[in-house]
Amino acid sequence: MSHEKEAAVLRIGELSRRVGVSEYVLRAWETRYGLLRPVRSAGGYRLYSAGDQARVARMQAYLHDGLAAAQAALAAIADDQPGAIASATADTAPRADLAQFADELRAALDTLDEPTAQSVLDRLFTDFTVQTVIRDVLMPYLRQLGLRWQQGTISVAQEHFASNVLRGRLAGLARGWGTGQGPYAILACPPGEEHDLPLLAFGVTLNRSGWRIGYLGVNTPIPELIAASSQFGANVVVLAATTAHRFEAVTGELRELAGAVPVVLAGAGATTELAARIGARLLTGDPVSAAEDLAGS
Repeated sequence: MSHEKEAAVLRIGELSRRVGVSEYVLRAWETRYGLLRPVRSAGGYRLYSAGDQARVARMQAYLHDGLAAAQAALAAIADDQPGAIASATADTAPRADLAQFADELRAALDTLDEPTAQSVLDRLFTDFTVQTVIRDVLMPYLRQLGLRWQQGTISVAQEHFASNVLRGRLAGLARGWGTGQGPYAILACPPGEEHDLPLLAFGVTLNRSGWRIGYLGVNTPIPELIAASSQFGANVVVLAATTAHRFEAVTGELRELAGAVPVVLAGAGATTELAARIGARLLTGDPVSAAEDLAGS
């Protein structure tokens, strides 16, 4: 413990930046589970150590494996005490917890109950990693929302309300994602494409792998992408669309873009044949898996 006190030099904002976990969640993990062991500076600030950072990283790994927050914290702390992990990892309930949260979120969004929806999202992002929440709750919900929209079983008001609540939360997670020293990705949807929530989720995940993000969003003219990628030194441009014809309509411009900067196509509208014709890379799967694939390449 004394070694950790001597090494405690990080303010919570810097710890948050290093581990990719919000200050709100870090404080919750500290007060609820005792995961962090800060000391007070002479000026009264709470300072965190490399040991705190390592425990947060271990907790994130356990959460990613599906443990509920209490068990993940216990396991992360137990790693400092060899032989104590078995009891911490025995619980098998977290997937049921996720399903319950998902049901509560859907009910709140369907009834335009914003306070309850925000409360459920708060608990999700406190008890599970951002990647787990996006992959296992938000993306399945959005897929079902789209299907229900097509089937006419939800109203325009319900669809708009749910999309805007989730957009707000993802946008909050995206704050500051253009800073840092990592590679730089420009994210956009081609002309005519108005559905960008999966791309927003992709960017949040990619940023947590150390990438900087320049987000242009929906309905972006390709000449603007060409200019921006050159002006700001993009390492890659990621384009996402829900239908192939959004890409097909600008194939020539996309070839020009791909001649200037590496291009990645994603979303339901992206195909192997189209990517080969443009000279682009194809990413498949959910936004979390796709972002992890790009970050690991």
